[in-house]
Amino acid sequence: MSILLPADSSARVTILHVGYVGDRVGSTVGLVEDGASVVIIDPGMAASQALILEPLAAAGFGPHQVTDVVFSHHHPDHTINAGLFPGAWVHDHWARYRHDVWDARPADGYQVSPSVRLAATPGHTPQDISTVVSTKDGAIVFTHLWWHVDGPPEDPLASDPAAIHRHRGRVLAIAGLIVPGHGAAFTPDRTTPR
Repeated sequence: MSILLPADSSARVTILHVGYVGDRVGSTVGLVEDGASVVIIDPGMAASQALILEPLAAAGFGPHQVTDVVFSHHHPDHTINAGLFPGAWVHDHWARYRHDVWDARPADGYQVSPSVRLAATPGHTPQDISTVVSTKDGAIVFTHLWWHVDGPPEDPLASDPAAIHRHRGRVLAIAGLIVPGHGAAFTPDRTTPR
């Protein structure tokens, strides 16, 4: 993963909703403020839409101010609430979309905003991408390579387990903070599943 991180980034990251997996499932939903860009990552399942919209409002934004939405992959638990943001570009592994525009492009290396780039990290699904955010404190990576801080070490739904381990290594080489698909953000260390 060769992602150039701008040293002067003023991007701010807020976790709008901390995800979970168990009898019920919810995705971790992120907000990145980067200059004129307001980026939502994985607006998926939550017990109510208010659990996404209220923290967004507390951060100073309404749904119409969101400029971009990024899907880590197309499972409904990460996408179902994308319609809350009607004017946003929606980004996935092979294109960006808005209204009736389908702008095909590979995700790997695509720059969503000055401090936000996409990286192809297949494994959970063949189409998985991670969102790399440069901040003044280092790189924050939103990814489904981990469900939560404990991994799991082996993704039970992985389409390609070997690719998950390979991409985990790439992410760990740059990430100061990891935001997993279904849990709280964590600082990787030697116990982080590789």
